[in-house]
Formats: sequence, structure tokens, C-alpha cells
Amino acid sequence: MFVETRTPASPRMLPIVLVHGGGGQGTDWGTTPDGRPGWADLLIEQGYEVHVVDRPGHGRSPGRTSTPAALAMTARLFAPGDRPEHSQWPGPGGIDDPFVRTLAASATGLPSDLAAAQVIERRLLEALLEDVGPAVVVAHSLGACAAWLVAESRPDLVAGIVALEPAGPPYLDVPGTPLGLPAGITAAPLWPTTGAVGLTSVPVAIVESETSQMQAACAPVADFLRLAGVGVDHLVLADRGLRGNGHGLAIELNNREVLGIVLDWIQAAAYPHDHSASFLGTGEPA
Repeated sequence: MFVETRTPASPRMLPIVLVHGGGGQGTDWGTTPDGRPGWADLLIEQGYEVHVVDRPGHGRSPGRTSTPAALAMTARLFAPGDRPEHSQWPGPGGIDDPFVRTLAASATGLPSDLAAAQVIERRLLEALLEDVGPAVVVAHSLGACAAWLVAESRPDLVAGIVALEPAGPPYLDVPGTPLGLPAGITAAPLWPTTGAVGLTSVPVAIVESETSQMQAACAPVADFLRLAGVGVDHLVLADRGLRGNGHGLAIELNNREVLGIVLDWIQAAAYPHDHSASFLGTGEPA
């Protein structure tokens, strides 16, 4: 697993680990397709030490393989171009959109054995956290599976999880593809039938966009976790005044404002008794 570590001049508070989604890579957290600062850049500005993960077989990690369907898949998931209400994507959408093409250029196909891949991701993410100490894990889409797994096995190393439109709904099964969640919200085994153990002590936020194809999975994933005894805050961006976002909410036009909401939650959840460095909705220090 490739990990890019970025440390500000004066680190403050807990590190943040960024885990990309399904066919993506770690650089998805960097400069946006249209050239604006991404979340890794913005977090460094805020004084956070950031660890950007490329999951095995993706991005800068060994074994990456491109997929012929990347362009159509990226357009369909991030910017189909046929939804006028999806106003935060920086381009017109569709396969001819240069920003869609930029994002698709780094895309990778899913591993043939998703469960085996997630076991490896959990082990390597755990090793990273053992090295850097407790951290907040921010994971997008299918990357959230690794976050659930490591928090269940090592809750002492996970100060909180922010899942940006996590993979779902529970027990998803897409015939003819490796995409399936036989353990509920993961492909790899997550917890015994009695319910969660480690995850019950980890604060969790699920962030939902307004116009994404993945938005419908957010509430069922939150309910699945709650039924297992996990405390979940379901953050619906539209309810907080941020409209028009799709599945790529961390790279869209209002990515700074979306990050502000995430940092507000992190401040309240990971530092419930510390008001010395609270955040406003813009993500700026108070």
C-alpha cells in the first residue's frame, strides 16, 4: 500500500488518513480535475498531518491495472451530465467532459476477489495507524469498507470515521461483477452475528450528497450500523445548505465548504471537551 504523508509546519490535533473510493486513487484527494486545491491541500492549510492512501492495486501502489470501461463508469458515477440539479460538478459532464476524462485517466478496475482485497486493506491500514498513532479516517465510497474493518479490529487506533457516501446498501450484490457486500457493509467478514464490538466505541459520520446516485445507500448503511450498536451521525449536505453535490463531493466546486462541515463534525466528535480550536462551517479556525 502506497502512503503519501504530508506534514504542515506546525501540526495540530490528530492526523487524518484519507482513503479513496472504488476505482480511484490517492491523488483524487489532491488537486481537483479543474485545478483547485483538493482536500489534502486544504487540510494541510488547516494544520493537519495527512496520510493519503493508495489501496493495493490502485494508483501508486503495485499491481495497478487500467480498465477499458473507466471513462463511461466515471461519467456515470460522477458526472453523467443529464441532471441540471447537479450544479457542483465543475464541467458539463458526460464522456467528453475534460474533467471527467482527467478523473478517469487514473481509474482502476475492482479486484476480482473483493473480500480478499479488503482483508489486505484492513491489515495494511492497521499497520499505518500503528505507525502514526490514533487518527481520524476519512473514506470515500468503497474505501469505507477498509475503515469499518480497521475500526472494528482496532478501535484504539481510530478516533473517528467520516464516510463520504459509503458503499451500500447493505448486502449489495451486482451480478456479473466483483461488487458485493455479503457481510452487510463489507465484502470481508466484519463482526460476529452478535453485532459490532470495536466500532461501538468509534464516532461515525456518514455524509450524503443531494444528487448522487449513491445517496440512497447512505441512510440504509447508517441504519445497519445503528442496529449493530454503533453511534452514527448522518450528515445530509442539502439539510445544511449545500445543494447540488454528486458522488465526488470532495472534488466539486464547493469542496471547501463540504470539508468545513466535515471538520466541524470531527472537532465535536473527536474533541468533545476541547473548544480551543473549534471550526466554523467554512473550515476556518474560530
